[in-house]
Amino acid sequence: MGRTVDEEAGAGTFRVGVDIGGTFTDLVAMADDGRVLVKKVPSTADDYARGIVEGLAALLREHGLAAERIAEIVHGTTVASNAILEQKGAKTGLITTRGFRDVLEIRRLRYPRLYDLTWQKPPPLVERYLRREVDERVDYRGEVLRPLDHASLEAAVQHLTREGVESIAVCLLNSFVNPAHEEAIAAYLRERAPGISRSISSELLPEIREYERTSTTVINAYVQPVVRGYLEKLGGGLRSVGARAPLLIMQSNGGIMSAETAAAQPMHVIESGPAAGVVGAAAIARQLDRPNMITFDMGGTTAKAGMIEGGQVSRAGEYEVGGGIMVGSRILKGAGYLLRAPAIDLAEVGAGGGSVIWLDRGGALQIGPRSAGAVPGPVCYDLGGTEPTITDANVVLGYVNPEQLVGGHVRLNADRAREVIAARVAQPLGLSLERAAHGAYVIATATMIRAIKAVSSERGRDPRAFTLCAFGGNGPVFAASVARDLGMKHVVIPPAPGLFSSFGLLFSHVEHHLARGYHARTDEVDHPELNACFARLEAAARAQLRAEGYESDRVEIRRQADLHYHGQSFELTVPVPPGMLGSAAMAELAETFGQEHERTYGHRADETEPVEIVSLRLIARGVPERPRVPDRLRLAEASPVCAGPSRSRRVYLGAERGWVDAPVLARQQISRAPRPGPLIVEEYDSTTFVPLDAMIWRDDAGNLRMEL
Repeated sequence: MGRTVDEEAGAGTFRVGVDIGGTFTDLVAMADDGRVLVKKVPSTADDYARGIVEGLAALLREHGLAAERIAEIVHGTTVASNAILEQKGAKTGLITTRGFRDVLEIRRLRYPRLYDLTWQKPPPLVERYLRREVDERVDYRGEVLRPLDHASLEAAVQHLTREGVESIAVCLLNSFVNPAHEEAIAAYLRERAPGISRSISSELLPEIREYERTSTTVINAYVQPVVRGYLEKLGGGLRSVGARAPLLIMQSNGGIMSAETAAAQPMHVIESGPAAGVVGAAAIARQLDRPNMITFDMGGTTAKAGMIEGGQVSRAGEYEVGGGIMVGSRILKGAGYLLRAPAIDLAEVGAGGGSVIWLDRGGALQIGPRSAGAVPGPVCYDLGGTEPTITDANVVLGYVNPEQLVGGHVRLNADRAREVIAARVAQPLGLSLERAAHGAYVIATATMIRAIKAVSSERGRDPRAFTLCAFGGNGPVFAASVARDLGMKHVVIPPAPGLFSSFGLLFSHVEHHLARGYHARTDEVDHPELNACFARLEAAARAQLRAEGYESDRVEIRRQADLHYHGQSFELTVPVPPGMLGSAAMAELAETFGQEHERTYGHRADETEPVEIVSLRLIARGVPERPRVPDRLRLAEASPVCAGPSRSRRVYLGAERGWVDAPVLARQQISRAPRPGPLIVEEYDSTTFVPLDAMIWRDDAGNLRMEL
């Protein structure tokens, strides 16, 4: 009898990454010596924590791994965003300055559909009768014009408690420059309403802009009880299978934080799920010395694109949640709830393996955004699905194994896929079965290209200067077609691509993003005051990391600032030079802003145009005593599909080339020497399709590399 993984690992430990998708929940366990173990289980939409616990128990059982060997569990969760999408957050109240009760409802004059006169703004997360005013006023300099009236505060709190709110958001005018009144309200709530969750704007977002600050604070309050309850339930479930390791949560910005901090500030984990794959791709970009990379993550429900430039992930200072699936844009906003918190800049479209193929009233072929999800799933899953999906089309085309997925754990019924594509797509359009399926593939490719353009050409970046990193269960199937249509020449398929978001979780570091409002022209800055403000931010960040076990010598600090030209309404975030800041540093900062403005928008003002600082930002990262990921990963276990005898499968390459025979290989069978397509690489968690005009090889780190 062979030795178990636990016996082989000796006294070593494992770190586990867990990512929940619309169809599957993915688990990756990485040992100190670089050994990688994986498990893919169906997501349990009724209780996501249950799927995680059951999946981890199965992983431990299958590999003979003792739960005590788990040193850390890192989790990317969609619980917070789902609460907003489904309008199932906590019953929330808002306390604000008299006269500003309706800021949350008035919003900004942003219209996501310019010519749709029937479009309506999403309803506020706090109904009007739960938005209460207190009598107080602070001016823009922070001077108190009218003290806080405690009678109005008492009346507001009594009303909210009587209405049974579970959470209260507090956002007063100009509290970002003087938080005294908000602090007094927080103290009152701790004493008089200790069982109600509290979210205080001056603690969460001490920045200018009343609507953005109010919306962000309300979102935090709305999801706080939901996230706290989920994390407590998950923690209990993990302990029930013997896993008592620290639970860390992926933030929207790509860093990780403790479960306790995430429960208190869930605004930072709203887009937790999609961030991890980009972080993992950034590690690969540095490893391959390809610092400019576009990520393409296609799962069962959506496809997402992100950007890595100069080895650093691209982040947005704000984004909207709950507005449906939309291609990212800095112009078309207003469809969702605005959250001003740093997040990895992603664009998303409703094109995943489970996306439904349908015909509109004009008879045109459409893809998504509706998805068959995990239940009932694509028709070929044989679980009750009745509508054709992208996965069904890929089975018809031969791109996906017509018999099984996930190493045989998901059996497929290819005949049903052919039947539904023929009946719902081919016959109504008067096309052959294969041409109808290929048409769906081409339209899906075009849909996903929209997402990539949103983070590249629409941001002033030429995608042809970037490498495409494709992952997700379906990303490698479409990677070559997407790259070819964009003029991109190089594609990377990382190890375990279908579980790569879980993999990326293990590359993440403990990281905190702090911000403070600060308004001044770069040529009129009070330099001692500016340096003091950054010093206070840095002291707060170091204190937070020290509480999490990182002393000052193991902290990395990066400074940034939000700037705009005088009179502009919106800013660009640029890096701030290190060291003490004086006139020369301010001139450098203004020039950096001008260059970024020209690159993003295609123009810049002349040197006489004043540049203003609006906010100061600081990114503080905890540096572990040893690398979080070993230099050399043992990835054989990441693709349990064994390299069997040579085999081939017929694949359809379009009307011009028709059907051809393509070899089917395991990743381990791809050598260091480039070989031409067409061919298919089958793995436990994903399939890579290599077309005729591509060359593929495997590098020393186990990545598949394609040149077009």
